[in-house]
Amino acid sequence: MIKRTRAEISKCIIHKVANKYNSGQNALSENLIRFDEESYELLLPFLLKPFGTVTQSYRFNHHADIKLNEINKYTSDIFENEEMFIEHSKNIVNHLYEQSNSANIKTGDVIVAFFDGLEYKDVLTEAIGIFKIESKVDFFQTYLDDTSYDVVVQQGISTKKLDKGCLILNSSDSEGTVVLSVDNNNYDAQYWIRNFLNVKYADDRNLHTQNYLELCKDFSEEVIKPEFGKQEQSTFLANTVDYFKEHESVDYHSFKDDVFAEDKHKDMFEDYKKHFEKLNDVLIRNNFEVSDAVLKKEKSKFKTEIKLDTNIQIKIDVDAPDASSEYLERGYDEDKKMKFYKVYYNTEK
Repeated sequence: MIKRTRAEISKCIIHKVANKYNSGQNALSENLIRFDEESYELLLPFLLKPFGTVTQSYRFNHHADIKLNEINKYTSDIFENEEMFIEHSKNIVNHLYEQSNSANIKTGDVIVAFFDGLEYKDVLTEAIGIFKIESKVDFFQTYLDDTSYDVVVQQGISTKKLDKGCLILNSSDSEGTVVLSVDNNNYDAQYWIRNFLNVKYADDRNLHTQNYLELCKDFSEEVIKPEFGKQEQSTFLANTVDYFKEHESVDYHSFKDDVFAEDKHKDMFEDYKKHFEKLNDVLIRNNFEVSDAVLKKEKSKFKTEIKLDTNIQIKIDVDAPDASSEYLERGYDEDKKMKFYKVYYNTEK
């Protein structure tokens, strides 16, 4: 989604956010971080790397007026006047604190940073990043005690995984300001995305592709698997992936014709689509352009393994739509009184 080749941190500050539910108190800094070269070179990729693989973006939301969205207000002010960075970084942390209405919400360090030179859709732009560090790791620190070395256990921030973070870009389209977000500690789905940021997915090909693939995944799990078995489920998922790979855009009616051989299966899919839309409060588009990035990410969630009670597993390649029907047969052995799968192959890999 973004490229960080030319990215630089121009301003950065760290605050401590507490938990309002437990009557904690925030600890707010008054001054910006003064980096040495080593810490800067370590922090920059730690903050930005997770956003390189993000496939979907968000836009700010508000029930009355988008200008009343707190994070939208604070970041817009900073883009207009960078002198407000420290003041509004405190307001951001205080707003985050107000969303901690549960004991499950974790305290932590909050890093607010101003980035220059981020590349988004081939254009360089600025961004404000908000990052919450919730997890600390233990590490050994050696030190010299008189004439001998000793060791002590300390806690610090791991550079392997960012807990929560967002980038608000100084870039917008017809839907509003572009917002990117990552959350590797999804203990409360409402807390970060809805309550703190108050954002919704952008209405684009990424969202449409994800919704449709989630529809197909759930249909395979809730209808095909119990009705027709795991082999048919795997075949359907592989055919779905094949259709998306072969078409630049999806047409709902041609999809049904390509994937389903029988009209009754098309009717079952039509009925489930209505159920899925109502249950998830989404609208599945009948026509939309395919997002290859989302397809690559979502197809990894498709389960195509057949697990048997004899401790044997058969894994079907979701990118090979004809493999299951051509090289896998299911039957019943009268002598053993057991079901079986017969697999055809030329060589072992």
